[in-house]
Amino acid sequence: MADPITVFDRHILKLRRDRAATRAQEFNFLFAETADRLADRLEDTTRNFPHAVDLGCHSGELGQILATSKRVETLHQADISQRYAHAARAQNGRSSLVADEEFLPFAEGSLDLILSNLSLHWVNDLPGMLLQARRALKPDGLFLACMLGGETLKDLREALMTAEAEEEGGVSPRVSPFVDIKDAGALLQRSGFALPVVDADDITIDYPDALKLMRDLSGMGESNLIAKRSKKFTKRSTLARAAALYHERHGREDGRVHAKFQVIYLTGWAPDESQPKPLRRGSGQVSLVDFLGDVPDKPTPEENN
Repeated sequence: MADPITVFDRHILKLRRDRAATRAQEFNFLFAETADRLADRLEDTTRNFPHAVDLGCHSGELGQILATSKRVETLHQADISQRYAHAARAQNGRSSLVADEEFLPFAEGSLDLILSNLSLHWVNDLPGMLLQARRALKPDGLFLACMLGGETLKDLREALMTAEAEEEGGVSPRVSPFVDIKDAGALLQRSGFALPVVDADDITIDYPDALKLMRDLSGMGESNLIAKRSKKFTKRSTLARAAALYHERHGREDGRVHAKFQVIYLTGWAPDESQPKPLRRGSGQVSLVDFLGDVPDKPTPEENN
């Protein structure tokens, strides 16, 4: 029996990322977009980070953007795929290594910054990974990541499930248990991060049809990785039916369809004595009335007239 915590097939993830690395520049548009948004959030900080790691670096999109940033002095790029790690180094000249996000190879308190761009949604034990990341950070070190949320490609997944039921007489597991934005902040706190901040935005991409969307997901290495998925190849008739359903339900007048990717951003700091802390309950020394001043009485109906 599989370990109950094993939701995603990480071996297949590695193989798919190895394959995606050979044609990365054709399919990395989403990674490039989120890398740009992640870098913007980093620039909003007032700190510089001497030693940083990019976890799940793909083909080096984030490292390429940070090449002109003064925030990061040394960036090590890491990916579970050796081919992606090599592609990242070739892309921007920064160092790279092969590393699994679930088993971080970094010494405790050795890093100033950990970044991750659209990789953590395939981690089986996300709380455990976040705990490792927090331990690897120096006091007041920053964890900044983005990952796909539960609203990602919801319409496509529904079309595929309906088509599979119609064409193959059953439905295999297709819905990934993505983190909900409401739970992301609790995960950061549970892992020991201070000052957690979570926000999200949607990225919508137009496609000529759903088949093109599915081909792009395969090219990105982002297709179904659920460990209990069907191991059989999906029938062509199922894919064609799913594309037809997608167009019927969500197609535009010009024949095109759109795909929505929900991106959740996580920010947390390794605890440090220098960080601001909330006051103890009941420790206030100023009356709210004194602070606000006298509040005028509510006018009577006669005064309003």
